[in-house]
Amino acid sequence: MFRRSTTSAPSTFSSLATHNFRLFISTQVFAYTGGWVQRIAQDWLVLTLTGSATAVGITVALQFLPSLLFSPYGGVIADRYPKRRIMVCTAASFSTLAGLLAVLTMTGHVQVGHVYVLAFLTGTVISIDNPTRQSFVTELVPLEHMRSAIGLNSSIFQVGALLGPAASGLLISAYGPGFSFAINAISFAPPLVALLLMRTSELHIPEVKSRGSVRLRETFGYVRGRPTILWPMVLAGCFSFFTINLAVTLAAYARTVAVSGAGGYGFLTSTVAIGALAGGLLAARRPHARLRTLSATAAVLAVLELSAGLADGVDVFSVLLVGIGLCTVTLFTSVNSTVQLDTHRAMRGRVMGVYLLVFMGAGAVGGPVVGYVDQHLGAQAGLVLAGGVGLIATAAISAYLARLGHLRLTLRPRPSYGWSVAVVHR
Repeated sequence: MFRRSTTSAPSTFSSLATHNFRLFISTQVFAYTGGWVQRIAQDWLVLTLTGSATAVGITVALQFLPSLLFSPYGGVIADRYPKRRIMVCTAASFSTLAGLLAVLTMTGHVQVGHVYVLAFLTGTVISIDNPTRQSFVTELVPLEHMRSAIGLNSSIFQVGALLGPAASGLLISAYGPGFSFAINAISFAPPLVALLLMRTSELHIPEVKSRGSVRLRETFGYVRGRPTILWPMVLAGCFSFFTINLAVTLAAYARTVAVSGAGGYGFLTSTVAIGALAGGLLAARRPHARLRTLSATAAVLAVLELSAGLADGVDVFSVLLVGIGLCTVTLFTSVNSTVQLDTHRAMRGRVMGVYLLVFMGAGAVGGPVVGYVDQHLGAQAGLVLAGGVGLIATAAISAYLARLGHLRLTLRPRPSYGWSVAVVHR
């Protein structure tokens, strides 16, 4: 059902030949790291203030809820206005909100209600920034380097996910969560400078004839009519419901099972990020996946989540987290780039808005569910549920697309090692 690109596969780092992309990617690590520093500190602060994993889930939901409400409109904004200017505004907004939370926390005035409100406001900015950022990457490089750029952007995000949790755990232990929020506020300065220093004449900006030509309702029809865009989105949404809230489970696990505190929470999240970094680099090389590749990756991820949910001991649990991180980023990066590469340039911001509506909206709905399951059934019960639902969703979507594309599985003899499974037309 999914086709291979007719262009030759670029090298993993080919996009770095472009000046604007080098400038962009080299400074995004600061923003991504700062964002993870705040995410860990925010979850831990709520858990400390309330003692409730459900409250952590509510915080996550409030941060992702605006994506459910506003991401499609954020995509419209991304296609109507210069993306570089939008990102300058969103970066300044992120910094201001993080600075406000830092002041409230460091002065001892913070309450869980403050965190809820600021999480929602941050999520509102994210609903504009994310579709803009995702589609902006494709304006920084020529078409032949687009796969590399999408994959490397995901990899840099995982570098932040590797450094941020560990740094946040140390900062919380030494200075408290307020210092982590201050670090995040400062982390947006390098990306702001990079955006202002870009060579605007070298941006690959698609032409939009008029604002009236950028309509939201046309986007949903566009997505519905393209199975190679629609069904990868649905698959990502099914896994996002649980997997995007993995931090909630890890916080509960560190507190109730490992009894390792904020440092242990940071360690577990960094363990996931080690695998995620490898997954991002792998996806940077060949991110435009076919159906069977996406299905296989999703199935392996579901099995790993089930195994982690049933694991006995922190050591085995940590090793499985590496595999979960690798498969999660490989799956989501492949879906992301498949959607972008199969979308017309002029529609990319709006389609990414719909993708983020599905992806992050599912995470928003799943946050309280995962928090409730972790609190009342145990920290690993959420992973068992995630793996079971993931397997069912993968099987159902794969079967539907196989029927749609008149495909079936068959066994083929291999002279050297027996039999192999192949996908063939009926």
